[in-house]
Amino acid sequence: MQEVNAGKVAELELKRKDAEENLGETEVRDAMLAKADFLGSVCDREAAGKAYDEVEKKTASGGNRVDLLFSQIRLAILYNEWRGVKALVARAQALCEEGGDWERKNKLKVYQGVLALYSRQFAAAADLLLDSTATFTASELFPYSRLIFYAVVAALPTLSRTELKKRVVDSPEVLSVIHSLPGVQSLLEALYSCKYRQFYSSFLEVLAEMRRDMFLHHHIRHYSRELRAVFYTQFLESYKSVTLESMATAFDVSPAFLDGELVDFIVAGRLHAKIDKVSGVIETNRPDAKNALYAETLKKGDLLLNRVQKLARVIDME
Repeated sequence: MQEVNAGKVAELELKRKDAEENLGETEVRDAMLAKADFLGSVCDREAAGKAYDEVEKKTASGGNRVDLLFSQIRLAILYNEWRGVKALVARAQALCEEGGDWERKNKLKVYQGVLALYSRQFAAAADLLLDSTATFTASELFPYSRLIFYAVVAALPTLSRTELKKRVVDSPEVLSVIHSLPGVQSLLEALYSCKYRQFYSSFLEVLAEMRRDMFLHHHIRHYSRELRAVFYTQFLESYKSVTLESMATAFDVSPAFLDGELVDFIVAGRLHAKIDKVSGVIETNRPDAKNALYAETLKKGDLLLNRVQKLARVIDME
């Protein structure tokens, strides 16, 4: 395999020399780019990086330079160098802002969405990836169905109910693909249509798919916790009080399991509720927004008065 690769590199190098001797700058650049792409395809990371740098020196067009950065980003992703990915994405964004075309700007959104997804910034990832569903051209990263999977997964714990309806539930791009994604359609339906009984069964399918994914597998625990908090909060918002048994029935789990789940979220401050273990009742105690605003105003007022008094003392001394 190494001999075959070395032979191919030698062949591409001969083409480059021939272009330098007999052809123009464009042909030379194309020959250099072909060599860099081949080195990247056989995972010769160091040589590919140097080759891309040489091509960039020969590249004047901003659009072509962005394409080179996309190739380098994919190579950095392959080697799990996410700091390098972040720097390269920032460079690509700067070039696009200077005057990139719409196709490259739309493609950049996908790369930014992937970076946000890996960085656990699900709200930013959902926004970027959902914006890309109608203009997706980054098929070199993953197929269109995978884009929809990432977009919906990122949207579920972050978008409000109205935004979820507008950008996901009613999206023709999402609807054209979502039926082929294991558990995703059922999970979306469980959240939006309040079909809590199918939550855990569909969620386990989605988690199994996430566990096999290179961008999401290390976020399994965090994502699982965030989405469960969203489902429990949505259910409890409809009640002033509800029995533990009826909520467990709604989610098709045992009361003991649900009790452990809710206690964990209540202690962490994620759910505004309390559990009366004796009577088996969950009572919600939503924070009063007006009282909170009043308390905050008083606190800021006290700080302001203290500063005014200090200023008055300084003026009196002068």
